[in-house]
Amino acid sequence: MLRQRVITALVMVGLFLAAVVFLSVSALAVVLGLLVLAGGWEWSRMAGWESGLARALFVFVLAATLVALGIHCQLLAEPSRELVQPVLGLACLWWSFALLWVKSYPGSAMMWSNRFMRSLMGLLILAPAWTAAVYLLSYPMGGMLMVLMVLIVAAADIGAYFAGKALGKHKLAPEVSPAKTWEGFWGGELAVAIIALLVWYFLPAQGAHISLLTALTVALATSMASVVGDLSVSMVKRESGTKDSGSLLPGHGGVLDRLDSLCGAAPVFALGLLLAGW
Repeated sequence: MLRQRVITALVMVGLFLAAVVFLSVSALAVVLGLLVLAGGWEWSRMAGWESGLARALFVFVLAATLVALGIHCQLLAEPSRELVQPVLGLACLWWSFALLWVKSYPGSAMMWSNRFMRSLMGLLILAPAWTAAVYLLSYPMGGMLMVLMVLIVAAADIGAYFAGKALGKHKLAPEVSPAKTWEGFWGGELAVAIIALLVWYFLPAQGAHISLLTALTVALATSMASVVGDLSVSMVKRESGTKDSGSLLPGHGGVLDRLDSLCGAAPVFALGLLLAGW
């Protein structure tokens, strides 16, 4: 199982890096959109939609939302800060509510356990993440920033895994994800802080004005949001009685199982860079 998981991870990393290097922003936007729609298909089942028609309708609504956000924010032309910033800000506000729901689960389920609310949650999780990712790609060195965001999320995940294994005693969110601990969380944050320090030290000219405090703040906020994204999707999976969102990725489950942390991280990372004046 571990070998299969590692092989799948290496293949995904290779494909991701190849796409960032060789595809145009428009092509990457389409590829990311297709991944988000695949995640939407998996989410529709977790939201409680059983028939293929109902699930396809949810994916259609998600696709229409992506198109509307892309047009509104001019993502494939010259994205406007004034148009993108409110979308990213509202996405970050949504994740704040999601954190409250995670912390108060299972009591919070009475507010969102019906199919309509779970469907709305899916749109709020997936659509702003795509918007943030495509906006990141429009930056100078946008591909590098995408790789950096994924690296931050991976560092938080790997650091949490090893710290939790070695030191984990106090549960982070026992009703949602019993395996996660506070010791693991802080181990992940320490790993991210080290990555942020190294990246800041070797910043290219475009980021020379970014202070170490700003770099640490953006990186740590991004990693924390990735944890909220992971826990939020886990909460809905637990409520719907689902272990994995799908089985497309051997050893990893479904597409959404790989996107959940990134969905939380992307709007926070993009907004952080925007406010830092990258």
